[in-house]
Amino acid sequence: MRTRVKICGFTRAEDAVQAARLGADAIGLVFYPPSPRNIDIDQALRITAALPAFTTVVALFVDEEEARIREILQKVPIDCLQFHGDEPAEACRIYNKRYIKAVRVRPETHIAELAGHYHDAAGLLLDAWHPDAKGGTGSLFDWNRIPEQCALPIILAGGLNPENACDAVRTVKPYALDVSSGVEAAKGVKDAARMAAFLTEVNQGDRTNYDR
Repeated sequence: MRTRVKICGFTRAEDAVQAARLGADAIGLVFYPPSPRNIDIDQALRITAALPAFTTVVALFVDEEEARIREILQKVPIDCLQFHGDEPAEACRIYNKRYIKAVRVRPETHIAELAGHYHDAAGLLLDAWHPDAKGGTGSLFDWNRIPEQCALPIILAGGLNPENACDAVRTVKPYALDVSSGVEAAKGVKDAARMAAFLTEVNQGDRTNYDR
């Protein structure tokens, strides 16, 4: 088994290409105006046109209007949707696209119950809760809150970086890790060395878990 890696929040084509060449499985594009990593359709087209084959493109939305999502899907080659707001399951599944539902974990969050609500999702992304942000905060949450068994693949996010990626893989054994601020030189500008280090640490965690 290999832990997949999504690197999110690209604003420059050259950074996304570098991530793919280093071995990232997916790149995330943020379509959420309050975010410093928000991009428009023209930027998204430049990024996706530059990507090599077999790189999954994930579009991130936060409580976005249906018309806007459909406009982006018509113009940008998107493989998977990521809903990072309070979208109910019925609002996530109307686009006939694979989708990921992000959950900002709080003490009262019932992860297994949410996996049942979003049973047709391609994965459940677990992120840190923050009162003023919908993600990309660089904050960790208590990994002990993640159930050992879940009906959906677990994508771990929130506060990940090269310094804790190996531990995240060893401790949680998630399907994938999702990193953004932890591999940046500045908001929306990725650091090639940190991306490479992150992927190396994920691979080290996999060797610890599975190469026995």
